[in-house]
Amino acid sequence: MRSLLYLFAVILVISWALGFFFYSVGGLIHILLVIATISLLLGVIRRS
Repeated sequence: MRSLLYLFAVILVISWALGFFFYSVGGLIHILLVIATISLLLGVIRRS
């Protein structure tokens, strides 16, 4: 389960970075970043 959360977070961060540089999606990029951050935090909390 942890590896799935990390994979999901990495994909979202990469999507955010691409969207940030190309300005194609707008506000959705920031939502992806928030979801990726939450996924990483959940992974860290569950591991502890």
